Amino acid sequence: MDYLLQLAVDPGAWIALLTLIAMEVVLGVDNLIFISILTNKLPAQYRARARRIGIGLALILRLALLGTVAIIVTLTTPVFTVFGHGFSWRDMILIAGGLFLLWKATKEIHHSVDPHPNDDVFEAKASVGFVAAIAQILMLDLVFSIDSIITAVGMTEHIPIMIIAVIVAVSCMLLAAGPLARFIEANPTVVMLALGFLIMIGMTLIAEGFGAHVPKGYVYAAMGFSAAIEGLNIVARKRRERAGHG
Repeated sequence: MDYLLQLAVDPGAWIALLTLIAMEVVLGVDNLIFISILTNKLPAQYRARARRIGIGLALILRLALLGTVAIIVTLTTPVFTVFGHGFSWRDMILIAGGLFLLWKATKEIHHSVDPHPNDDVFEAKASVGFVAAIAQILMLDLVFSIDSIITAVGMTEHIPIMIIAVIVAVSCMLLAAGPLARFIEANPTVVMLALGFLIMIGMTLIAEGFGAHVPKGYVYAAMGFSAAIEGLNIVARKRRERAGHG
């Protein structure tokens, strides 16, 4: 209790908390886009439930990982070397997650461009099963959670601060999930943009796994610029529609 009281009156701890919350919220955007796109493939009556379960699993995973911080930190230790570059468990998890995102986004783009494809490596189904959706969300939750916790460990050594930051960030995800999913569903062109974001995020994860650090600021600046352009397109399209009906 004395430890918590000392943190509560320490200005440095509050600064670390606010910084970490902001960082966790930003990192959660990637996860939220994937959850929104995937749950929109479900029947309407299951979407909200799947989003809650997916984000709830993200919270449980991150809190559980915080209980094993000592083990998580060791995930950055190289376990084997290829051509002079050491690969850690974190690297392999990021690469696997990035490849999964590339595969998933490419499959969804393929379906959007050709809704009635012939049998090939891509699934022809227009929807995904509830259990399959939760399994895919859980897989990406694990990738993003490990990256999130490692980032948190690098910013502060106080577990209570990490726990509060994770709870606040995941709560923001829960509040934003519904509106984001509905916005994506109401604006079909945004789906393609979001899938493009997933490809970029997947490539970033793979690059990070191979040791090429990609500043997150550049990635989110590109996403923000693209989203702003698409927002202008949506406004212009709606004004043309109103003018046409007028």
